[in-house]
Amino acid sequence: MITKPKKQPKHGMLENVMRQFNHAADIINLNSNIRKILTITNNELIIHFPVKMDNGEIEVFTGYRVQHNNALGPYKGGLRYHPTVDIDAAKALAMWMTWKTSLAGLPYGGAKGGIQIDPFKYSITELERITRRFTYALGDNIGPEHDIPAPDVNTNAQTMAWILDTYMSTKPPTERSKNQHVVTGKPIGSGGSEGRDRATGYGVFLNIKFWSERKKVSLKRKKFIVQGFGNVGYWAAHFLENEGALLVGVQDAYGSIANSDGIMVAELFNYSQQNKGSILNFPNASAFENSDFFGLECDICIPAALGNQITTNNADRIKAFLIAEGANGPTDVEGEEILLKKGIGVIPDILCNSGGVIGSYFEWLQNRNGEIWQMDEVMAKLDKKMKEVFDKVYDKAEKTNGDMRTAAFVIAIERIEKAYVQRGIFP
Repeated sequence: MITKPKKQPKHGMLENVMRQFNHAADIINLNSNIRKILTITNNELIIHFPVKMDNGEIEVFTGYRVQHNNALGPYKGGLRYHPTVDIDAAKALAMWMTWKTSLAGLPYGGAKGGIQIDPFKYSITELERITRRFTYALGDNIGPEHDIPAPDVNTNAQTMAWILDTYMSTKPPTERSKNQHVVTGKPIGSGGSEGRDRATGYGVFLNIKFWSERKKVSLKRKKFIVQGFGNVGYWAAHFLENEGALLVGVQDAYGSIANSDGIMVAELFNYSQQNKGSILNFPNASAFENSDFFGLECDICIPAALGNQITTNNADRIKAFLIAEGANGPTDVEGEEILLKKGIGVIPDILCNSGGVIGSYFEWLQNRNGEIWQMDEVMAKLDKKMKEVFDKVYDKAEKTNGDMRTAAFVIAIERIEKAYVQRGIFP
């Protein structure tokens, strides 16, 4: 009798980030006392709060905010609305934010949070009340010089505007103008920055471009696939298409589509906007099984959805020569080992999708200093910063004959270690 091989169990995101951290910490022989500090979070908030629904019924929601480390500056990290949000996911994502902001050389620490909710089941008015009630419950656990949230999965500029307005309404009138930078990723009219909407996806594109330049590979006619066609996936695809690359496959929460001759990014985006965010039944592509997505013929794969997508169950089927992690934690440790053995390049999340937090930093600076930067200025600054960070990681990986993730973690951890060594640990 022939039996199918058992699927390997997925490791949780928290276990993955801890294994990545410990691997890098071992390599640099991280000070044992500093390692103890960095393996735990500073603060973990779990908030249960009631909200009245449109039909008059009360529903109780659970929200989270985890603050991992602030040795380098205020906590920084997104808020996501998704059924998978729980304390372990928030802890893992907060840790990744600490490494991401440190690697980018920003004056920030790491935090993350959100609400355990499927936002598509609620009306816009219900989502506004849920967001405002969550913000009120967080109180002074967030603040422009303490903890600065931003958009993440299923949250956007409108969500940030509600948070901003609610937070400012709790402050005396004389203090309100000083709190505009309590969140980033806001609408332009509410203090948002030009270019912030595309910063993460543009950063993913830039990393692919920088990598291809180092490898002397042209992006023209290269085929790429994108998992997740939200803000990050769309903008990454948009800029890659402009560079002459060809989108041949897309997967979102509703299904998967492919066309080996190419999918026009703008056409798919417009279709999804008219189809409640779904790519299903797009007329210029064929639907196929979700489980076959990572096996598509392509040159570049961009996982830009959720964590733990590339594992031992599918890594060996990937045909791309490059993985560019648009999402946080999309590749688990065992999955990456398979990719590296196959000679597939991996641009790690804490580098690849850091354009978002760098763009957030630019917005925060503008609000703080009462400045308004034009689009070309923002994009030029983002380009320069991302090139600087990419080169640092790529050169480190080459020098140590290692992979880019380990190089990125080593650079990030060493910066935080240096801060602790110089400042000492109270008391």
